[in-house]
Amino acid sequence: MATNPFDWQSQLVASAYASFPEAPRKPVIGITGNYGELTCKLAEGYYKSVQRAGGVPVIIPPLSDTDSIINTLEHLDGLILSGGADYDPHYAGEEPWPTLGTINAERDLPELFITQLAYNRQLPILGICRGIQTLAMALGGHVRQDISDIQQLNHSQEEERSVATHTVTIEKDSLLSKIYSGSQWSIVNGQSSILNVNSFHHQAVDETGPRFRAVAYSEDGIIEAMESTEYKSIIGVQWHPECLESGLPIFQWLVGEAQQYRQTCDVHQRVLTLDTHCDTPMFFDLKVQSDRVDDFPQNVDFGSRDPKLLVDLHKMTEGHQDATIMVAYLPQTMPLAEHPKQYTDLIFDKIESIVAQHNQYIGIARTPDDLWMNKHLGKKSIMLGIENGHALEGSLDNLRHFAERGIVYMTLCHNGDNDICDSARGEHTHDGVSAFGREVISEMNRLGIMVDLSHAGEKSFYDALELSKTPIVCSHSSCRALCDHPRNLTDDQMRALAQKGGVMQVTLYHGFLVKDGEATLEDAMRHLEHAISVMGIDHVGLGTDFDGDGGIRGLASSAELLNYTRELLKKKYSEADIQKLWGGNFLRVMKEVQSAK
Repeated sequence: MATNPFDWQSQLVASAYASFPEAPRKPVIGITGNYGELTCKLAEGYYKSVQRAGGVPVIIPPLSDTDSIINTLEHLDGLILSGGADYDPHYAGEEPWPTLGTINAERDLPELFITQLAYNRQLPILGICRGIQTLAMALGGHVRQDISDIQQLNHSQEEERSVATHTVTIEKDSLLSKIYSGSQWSIVNGQSSILNVNSFHHQAVDETGPRFRAVAYSEDGIIEAMESTEYKSIIGVQWHPECLESGLPIFQWLVGEAQQYRQTCDVHQRVLTLDTHCDTPMFFDLKVQSDRVDDFPQNVDFGSRDPKLLVDLHKMTEGHQDATIMVAYLPQTMPLAEHPKQYTDLIFDKIESIVAQHNQYIGIARTPDDLWMNKHLGKKSIMLGIENGHALEGSLDNLRHFAERGIVYMTLCHNGDNDICDSARGEHTHDGVSAFGREVISEMNRLGIMVDLSHAGEKSFYDALELSKTPIVCSHSSCRALCDHPRNLTDDQMRALAQKGGVMQVTLYHGFLVKDGEATLEDAMRHLEHAISVMGIDHVGLGTDFDGDGGIRGLASSAELLNYTRELLKKKYSEADIQKLWGGNFLRVMKEVQSAK
């Protein structure tokens, strides 16, 4: 029997209500809308391409209201920056050239806002035509107002949009080349690929900036595509793939990346994410004596997105990070070390003041249960730690004082021997743990404070491992087998640590990940997987050392910690193992140590 095309209720029942769930979950892709004639509008190629690629298209109106943008982004899994008119060069601090084309004043500011906010949240982004210029304008590149005096090809074609009028050469080692690898539209030519494209522009990106690299050029040298250098899912193309038969692969890439992004966010909803070491308090406005700590006051605001900090409320939220252990770091060579206990107390006072100021969004946690309760309440958590037992001023009474303040661990030393033990960078003053250090470890066991051996010398490490009645931790260390640095642990140390039930948290300081050059996300994952191969999945985690020189390309701040989980998912780790690596192993030790007191 023929179906009545106007019987919409029957059609609805046969589709949405024929089974449960009503519809499979698909990635939601926001597309910035064009503006003209008092109307938000969009060419059909954009949203139909998203649908064909397996996504759900949503049009975003050009509103510069950041509340609207942020609430929109919360529901998106990916973003398309669509084509359109030129950018007003005033947003780049330039005066207009006489040859500047038509600008669209309604679009510029909203799209600069949404690009920066989406970038901060790690959303996958595809910029098309004007969209690649949006990426450059918003994220540190530069757009040339007019290319007519340098172009040799016609970059503003009069043919139909479905007609390809020139070719672009794509770098073979690029993500874009992989997207088109093996497709019927790409011709492999040695170290590059050739793709036929259309062209409708007279502005173009002439400098990508450090966050991107150019990966495609036209024959006259105009940049035709760029992609992220920071392990972010961001590509910009100067042509209009939504109009070309060859365009579908790049939309399929975006939808696939959006699906991974949503999966990663969903995992963060369920697991508790704890970074076991950050030095952010060094940037707080602290004073012991007015002339003593000039290197430390920075007048930062933890409640703003402060460019001086790698960890703040905004970045923790963007990276879906639940908790961090903030340490009171005590240097031994600066004047403020003359007042270590007083300075440590001031740090903790400042942290508690910050938490009280933002108590709707963050709380102090002292136990694993506190962390889970704060997550249940929708709050971030800060735990307290001490980096360098110099803070005790040689007194066990001060250790008891800090236990009452709620510290969860103390790093026994830093880059120099102290009265507790020898450092990895020290002078072998005690040949390991000192007599006082033995008393400190015993009292830490009694008080339920974890013993942290990051920074300790090898003899100190083994001494403490034997002395402690509870497992010890290395809150921010990496693997010496991969980077020969005295601060890193040997495989033998790692095995001994695991045999005693302890944990090692891979850190993100470049000098502990690679001997030479720049460390990246890939290097951090190599150290993580090496540690797992030596110690087992139950004894490894992450301690970033953010704001203490930690932070690498791909994991540069709390905002980028989603990338860590995404890499774990790509490597097929189970959600249970991801929880272990995101602080679960560390919290197991914390619970054991706190229960033993």
